[in-house]
Amino acid sequence: MLPVRRLALFVLALALMPAADAQADWVRQHYTKMERMVPMRDGVRLFTSIYVPKAPGTYPILFQRTPYGVGPYGDDEVRSSLGPSESLMRDGYVFVYQDVRGKMMSEGDFVAVRPHIPAKTAGQIDESTDTYDTVEWLLEHVPTNGRVGVWGISAPGFYATHALIDAHPAVVAVSPQAPVTDWYLGDDRRHNGAFQLQATFSFVSSYGAPRPEPTTERAPSFRDYGTPDGYDWYLDLGPLSTVNDRFFDGQNDLWQEILTHDTYDAYWQARTPLPHLRDVRPAVLVTGGWFDAQDLYGPLKTFDAVEQNRRQAGAANDTPTYLAMGPWWHGGWARSDGDRYGDLWFGQRTSVWYRENVEAPFFEAYLKGDGEPDLPEASIFVTGANRWRFFDAWPPREARAASLYLQPGGGLGFDAPTQQGLFAEYVSDPFKPVPHTPKIVVTRDDRYVVQDQRFASTRPDVLVFESPVLEEDVTLAGDLFATLFVSTTGTDADFVVKLIDVYPGDAECRLPDGDCEVPMGGFQQLVRGEVMRGKFRNSFSDPEPFEPGEVTEVTFDMEDVAHTFQRGHRMMVQVQSTWFPMVDRNPQRFMPIAEATEDDFQVATHRVFVSPEHPSHLSVRVLD
Repeated sequence: MLPVRRLALFVLALALMPAADAQADWVRQHYTKMERMVPMRDGVRLFTSIYVPKAPGTYPILFQRTPYGVGPYGDDEVRSSLGPSESLMRDGYVFVYQDVRGKMMSEGDFVAVRPHIPAKTAGQIDESTDTYDTVEWLLEHVPTNGRVGVWGISAPGFYATHALIDAHPAVVAVSPQAPVTDWYLGDDRRHNGAFQLQATFSFVSSYGAPRPEPTTERAPSFRDYGTPDGYDWYLDLGPLSTVNDRFFDGQNDLWQEILTHDTYDAYWQARTPLPHLRDVRPAVLVTGGWFDAQDLYGPLKTFDAVEQNRRQAGAANDTPTYLAMGPWWHGGWARSDGDRYGDLWFGQRTSVWYRENVEAPFFEAYLKGDGEPDLPEASIFVTGANRWRFFDAWPPREARAASLYLQPGGGLGFDAPTQQGLFAEYVSDPFKPVPHTPKIVVTRDDRYVVQDQRFASTRPDVLVFESPVLEEDVTLAGDLFATLFVSTTGTDADFVVKLIDVYPGDAECRLPDGDCEVPMGGFQQLVRGEVMRGKFRNSFSDPEPFEPGEVTEVTFDMEDVAHTFQRGHRMMVQVQSTWFPMVDRNPQRFMPIAEATEDDFQVATHRVFVSPEHPSHLSVRVLD
């Protein structure tokens, strides 16, 4: 007999099947589909699927470029949904989907996170020129009102960001959503230099597979694990340098590039669009999710880069930039009602609200209207309090800087420690790493961001710092940085810091069906967790070993938060040095980790100092 949760999902899937068929029939009735090979300036042709409303008139274009396929392929086969949302689909737009260069049915060679070329010579191409050339072709071959909007989630968000750079004049509105932005510093492949092992193996096994010729079929991901136990499987994986030959027949060049470039070298620096987001002319709506385990870095840093450059330009560039951040997983704002995630209940359909009150008005104003949507600069859902708040800047101007100190005896608070020379220590054993979730499956599992952290807080290799019960609400809103003063017996170490909301002992499940996976009394909700590879503490390009026994400062970006710790709750910080298999194991020896063998791994003792001269703390912004 199926468990209740699985049975409910099965019944839901059955219920949605005729709904999807009905949606496809609606698309057939109201849109004409065309498939075209659109030529680029270098002669390569990109497969493009175009849906034109059958009703007379001219319409704006909503355009998405994707490496994941624009299927279903064939003039007689149509998508069951068009555009970012159903409301926009029914409002009437020309919807255009394109296979990016070298993927699926498009010609050319694929380059993951292809670098932008700022000063091109004749014939040079990048994602910005492919976008520009496609828009130019569409304006000549499709009846439109002359306005184009671009959107995309994740990798398509990366391509949307590139539509902002040297934008075609007809591109007037762009929405990068959870955009891949920097695969080394914070998105997907590495975080602060630490390799995201499980997610990268699972994803790149397909994404980096060779495509000898155009095809309508995506390369399958690796599935031959032989066990459901991801913890043991990744412990037995062996040296990462052998993975390409053992599992991918030596054909996965992308995997090899990611491993080979283990510092923030020219390869990675060329692949982020952030330095090129200057003189942006289209209106911008950046969207992200607070529980996005894949691309939280991307939306926050993209918004900041565009907005900072706009402010520097002053009156020379007054097109606004908008930010929307909600309680969503990766793309959850487009694929759910947004009323819950895991055992967390938000009390409202946050995704529906966003689609109807932010996304649709943004595109309608710029593509059909006067270009003046009634939107605040930042629409932010504050978790914990579970309410939307609206600001004229992000971080909020009214939020004040503060420090949340790790204190002697496992305390936590806004008062700095006063006793000299104190520290907490733990032994980190890479052969028995701390798991990132209570149950490790073999493929990536992003649910760890909302799972109870009690499984970790009881381990001896996890330090726990906890505040007294809060007598009033504390709301953090804005950037979050960790500063640890540490010493180690090794020459390298990872440091994982987790900010946690501890529920009172009598807290009850708030889900309407009462089907929480764990008891909510004492629940430890992960508000934000991040890892830092210690050898990059001073430079991501030039790593440095630790001097054993020497107190060293390690400061790193944990990404923004918007969360209220309610009265009666506690604030908690956990510190650890393994987070496996999400993050690869650090041998705790200064060396290229991808080349490490089992003999290179060593047990190390780490100290975290909590004293006036070495005050480990989180830098936060408090919103009164």
